[in-house]
Amino acid sequence: MISQQIGVGVFEDPNRITASIARYTALHIQEHELCVYTDPTIAETVSFPCSVNAVPQPEQALVDDLYSGRICAAVRGTLPSRSTLSYLKKVSGCGSLERIVLLETPDGHLFFMGPVGVDEGYTISEKEALAKRGRTFAEAFSLSSLVGVLSGGRHDDYGRHARVDASLDDARELSRRLGATDFGVLIEDAVRECGFIVAPDGISGNLIFRTLVLVGGGCSHGAPVGNLDRIFIDTSRANPDYVRSFVLAGKLSMSGLFVDQ
Repeated sequence: MISQQIGVGVFEDPNRITASIARYTALHIQEHELCVYTDPTIAETVSFPCSVNAVPQPEQALVDDLYSGRICAAVRGTLPSRSTLSYLKKVSGCGSLERIVLLETPDGHLFFMGPVGVDEGYTISEKEALAKRGRTFAEAFSLSSLVGVLSGGRHDDYGRHARVDASLDDARELSRRLGATDFGVLIEDAVRECGFIVAPDGISGNLIFRTLVLVGGGCSHGAPVGNLDRIFIDTSRANPDYVRSFVLAGKLSMSGLFVDQ
C-alpha cells in the first residue's frame, strides 16, 4: 500500500510551520496526513498538531523515508537548504536538482517557472530539459501548455551590450528547439499566456521569485524537483505560509507524474 503521508521538515521558526499545519488540517483534506521531521530539542519545546519524527539529523530521515516509501512526498519546510539538498542528491544519485516553482500573482494567476536555483540553468540544454518537464507539470495542472522564454532585453535591444546579445541569442535558440514563444524581457506578457516560463538563468529566476513573493504580493506554492522519481518540494525559509506547499505535494502524489514511486 502506497503511503498517504507527507513529510514536513522543521528547523527554523517551528511555530510558523505549526500554524501552517493547523491551517492545512482545518481544510479537511482527507487524502494525506502530515508528519513533522525535526530534531529532539525542537520536539520537546513545540507542540505539533500531527505526528512527529524527532531525530538528530531530520533532513536525512526525511529523504530516507521518502525513498523507502514511508512517506509519499516530502516538503523541505525550514530545514537547512545545503545539507538537505546535498543529502537528496546523494540518495537519489542525481548530480543536479532541477526545481520548478509554482507561482501565483496577486490576482490569482498561476504559472510554473524555472530555473530558480542560483546554480541552475546556465546552458541551453539544461533549460531545454527543464522546460520540457515544466510543460508536463503545467498540463497536469490544467494550465496553458505554452512555454515562454525570457531573455535580458527586448528583441530590438540587440547590439546594446554583449551580455544582452548572448541572452537574446540563447532565448532565440531555446525557443526554436522547444517550439516556444520568445518573449524577450516582457515577463508581464509571458505570465498571462504561458503555463511554464523559462528564466534566463538561475539567478534571474531566483530574483523573479523573490520579487513576486516577498515584495510584489504574490505567493509561492513550492518548487518540486522535476528530475527525480520521488516528490520533493523545495521551499523558501522566507515563506510566510506553507499550506500551499502541503496541498501541492498532495496533488502531485495523485497526478501520475511520478509513476516510479
